[in-house]
Amino acid sequence: MSNVSSIQSSTRCVCLLLIAAALSAIGATGQAQDPALSAHTVTVAAGGMDRRATVVSVPLPAVPGADAYHLETPSGTSVPLQVGDTRAWFVLDRLQAEQERTYQIEPGAMSGTEVGLRKAGATVDISVGDTPVLRYWVKPRPVPPGVDSIYERGGYLHPVRTPSGRVVTGDYPDDHKHHHGLWSAWTETRFRGRAPDFWNMGSGTGEVQVMALDSTWSGPVQAGLTARHRYVDRMGPAPVTALYEEWTLRVYRVSTGGERPDYRLFDLTVAQTTASNSPLILPEYRYGGVAVRGPDAWYGSDNARFLTSAGRTRADGNRSRGLWNYFGGTVGGKRAGIAMLGHPTNFRAPQPLRIPEEMPYFTFAPSQLGQWRIAPGRPYEARYRFVTFDGPPDPALLDRLWRDYAYPPTVTVQPAD
Repeated sequence: MSNVSSIQSSTRCVCLLLIAAALSAIGATGQAQDPALSAHTVTVAAGGMDRRATVVSVPLPAVPGADAYHLETPSGTSVPLQVGDTRAWFVLDRLQAEQERTYQIEPGAMSGTEVGLRKAGATVDISVGDTPVLRYWVKPRPVPPGVDSIYERGGYLHPVRTPSGRVVTGDYPDDHKHHHGLWSAWTETRFRGRAPDFWNMGSGTGEVQVMALDSTWSGPVQAGLTARHRYVDRMGPAPVTALYEEWTLRVYRVSTGGERPDYRLFDLTVAQTTASNSPLILPEYRYGGVAVRGPDAWYGSDNARFLTSAGRTRADGNRSRGLWNYFGGTVGGKRAGIAMLGHPTNFRAPQPLRIPEEMPYFTFAPSQLGQWRIAPGRPYEARYRFVTFDGPPDPALLDRLWRDYAYPPTVTVQPAD
């Protein structure tokens, strides 16, 4: 018994020591201090342009599961910081060209509006506070009554909304049932001597399927997901996967200081790799890639408005090249729209545009510039930023947002002395 009592007494001492050590690591915020981050400073340099409501990505040491932090300036201003595994995000309110600002990382989350994410079986919904922003379809969305099931598809975004809640995407439209909100597909292709069409689903020669929803996250700055798709060639004796595709989606909370943000902002990165040693060849063609379909009410030459970064419209924008393209119309009696911003690292950037004469859709279409291929060991990546807003387009705003996206501020992270 004396040995048992001795062991129990030693165990209690060890537990008390561990508890004391844990309590000593608790700061004034009531959360455990993490010396790996809380001692670091983050310096942001605006570069040659003014910054306003700019999304900033910060490289950080690996801190698994650490997200309860914020930034503080020497003057005591606090800014929400969302920490991932090796990166963090915050929104820079204002910084003039050629100026710098230094923050210190402090433990403790700030209260306020969150970018929320909700999984509900077939869908993932992302909202800013209580306001819905968009929905991703993990499983195929059922076709409307009377529509052939061959058109059933998942792995796309719909509905996508403006800050006031107006929907600026359409799905399963009567004129082109294979158009799905905001989606990705290739049209004219060659694979192992065949020509599967992954865009025009009614042909039955190809389709895009969801493989898995790999991860989701949410927080004070952004929410998002990663998902995998596959491009299935159905022209052979048995279906075969030609291409793997990964989507990375991030929806941000940005505020310009008013009662309601002037716009919603989200990023989509599409990474594609071959599924075998066979390349996917993409001949010259007028459309294909990441596309946006608008509501049915925007159908017709006079019901949808287009504006490119070069000032072109529907009348002269088709096959032109643009840094961004705006697309909008009337929803519920008021103007609303969505803009797609192309990253300068994209293949053949600035990519050419497909803007049809009647249909309310558009796509950045690199295949317009001639044949190319996605080959083994040579993956294809396309990065786009999307902006939704109420009212008419603001070219100055879109120019500024494109510059922020294409040439973000320089960030330096330093540990404490």
